[in-house]
Amino acid sequence: MDIKEKVDKLIHMYRTNEPFEIADRKNIPIIIEPLGDIWGYCHSYKRIQVIHLNSDLDYIDQRFSLAHELAHVILHPKINTGFLRMHTFFSAERIEREANSFAVELLMPDSVLYTCELRSIFEIATVCGVPEELAELKKSSAKFFYPNSEHAFLY
Repeated sequence: MDIKEKVDKLIHMYRTNEPFEIADRKNIPIIIEPLGDIWGYCHSYKRIQVIHLNSDLDYIDQRFSLAHELAHVILHPKINTGFLRMHTFFSAERIEREANSFAVELLMPDSVLYTCELRSIFEIATVCGVPEELAELKKSSAKFFYPNSEHAFLY
């Protein structure tokens, strides 16, 4: 099952794409605290996944960060990317890219692309709380909706 399918299943299961609600319903504690330059991270304590979010971020960025950290909890529950970066030669780039893709799919589900009046994938990303630079991750599925029509999204 690919990332998009996992996100679709998650949205269907919880009947929402709201990361705070999903975390609450999955009983994942969220600790909001000052984290300096770090947007968020997750860790496991006595087999309980805990997500930390930076209190200095605005709500939109906290929401994206939570969606990203939920990806780690769901896709990579036993991988500690901080440990990998500091103590191994393993690149965490693929894992972070997967978490970003998951967050984009969660916050910009296909149903939004079907119903949104906006013409630019970047406008949709802004409305959905996805950083503009990560809207690129949704481009390929956006082309699927209107591949050769006047409704094609403008990039």
